[in-house]
Amino acid sequence: MGRLAPLLALALLVSSCGEATRIAAASSATAAATAAPTATASPTPTPSSSSTPSPTASSKPIADVLGQIDPARLDAHLEALTDVVSRDPRHPGHAKAVAYIKGQLAMLGTNVTVESQRTVYQGIPLENIFVTIDPLGAAPAATGWVLVSAHYDSVANRTPGWRPGFDPAPGADDNATGTAALLEFARIVSADRGRLRTRLVLAFFDGEELFFKGSGAYMATLARPYPYRAAINLDMVGFNPIADRLDLLWYTNASAGLRDRVIKANDTYQIGVAPLNAQYAADGDTIMDAAPFGIAGIPSIALCQRYGENDATFPGNYTFHTVNDTPDKIGNKRLWLKASKLTLATALELAGESAR
Repeated sequence: MGRLAPLLALALLVSSCGEATRIAAASSATAAATAAPTATASPTPTPSSSSTPSPTASSKPIADVLGQIDPARLDAHLEALTDVVSRDPRHPGHAKAVAYIKGQLAMLGTNVTVESQRTVYQGIPLENIFVTIDPLGAAPAATGWVLVSAHYDSVANRTPGWRPGFDPAPGADDNATGTAALLEFARIVSADRGRLRTRLVLAFFDGEELFFKGSGAYMATLARPYPYRAAINLDMVGFNPIADRLDLLWYTNASAGLRDRVIKANDTYQIGVAPLNAQYAADGDTIMDAAPFGIAGIPSIALCQRYGENDATFPGNYTFHTVNDTPDKIGNKRLWLKASKLTLATALELAGESAR
């Protein structure tokens, strides 16, 4: 979703920053990769004690954990996220989406920490939402964390005459599918932290449709040595009437090992994504929320449906970025479930290993 210039601009900024990396507000030519953070750490939503699950000290097999992903819950999140009309940060529905996400996370109680990072891009307020899930019993190491992300904002700028502050941008596939999966991950892992050996962070990024402003702003706050050993992004995974295909984007040679691990997890847990099309993210056409982390040298991948060429396994989703990206277009819920399982399986494997 973009051009080569924003990607190169980010690469130059990341490579030139020091210990406490910060991307400053820039001109429109170079700010495509950035948004300066203006506030962090809003209060954690107050949960209802009756809804707080109790974490367990057991270590269930990953295959059993994957079986806890509930398609009905995915559907319910999808409907709620699209019912707000638009999640574009310039639209009133955006605040409703933020409230919904935080409300769902509040029900997880003290098993997780929920924080916000607020940024501004060209006068547009943005809000990243983070869920931190730590291992039971011991403070996590300062490095070796695992990041799983999805953007929750939406856009319909391919619809002629579309007005961001007024018109619908349902964003069902792009990216209520990924956002719903993250909410399921939070529910499942927060209730069963026995497998974790390092910190797992779930990031609901804002401003991806403005060229990954939310993830770029967050990457700008990370000091070396970076806390993350891996970053996994989930974006657009519910449409394909032909095959259960996903594209596996990987960023720089540092990400090759993570790419191979995802491929192996697809086989190990018999998830059944086929084809799983590994694609090197070489230019601006493959900009996603994994890009800022990958360019910085953190092993990073993105799972999505849309970056491969249209062929016998992929017809193209021509409703994305239009007012027609509605829940009824999510015609391959089997693929959505498989993408969710593959993401969670990889994340649990990584977070189940001691920090290195």
